[in-house]
Amino acid sequence: MPQLNPAPWLLILIMSWLTLLLLYLTKTTNFSNTYTPSIFQTVNHKASPWAWPWP
Repeated sequence: MPQLNPAPWLLILIMSWLTLLLLYLTKTTNFSNTYTPSIFQTVNHKASPWAWPWP
């Protein structure tokens, strides 16, 4: 019987990849102009979305 189940690690890998893809879309395409400001305004309405430390 194997000690580790590969399914949770695969799920973590997929989720991390989707997170990186979402960050890429918010930084490069027109997606950032429509969705990102509203998302960050709900978190902190005083700060600009571009004031966050992007990598």
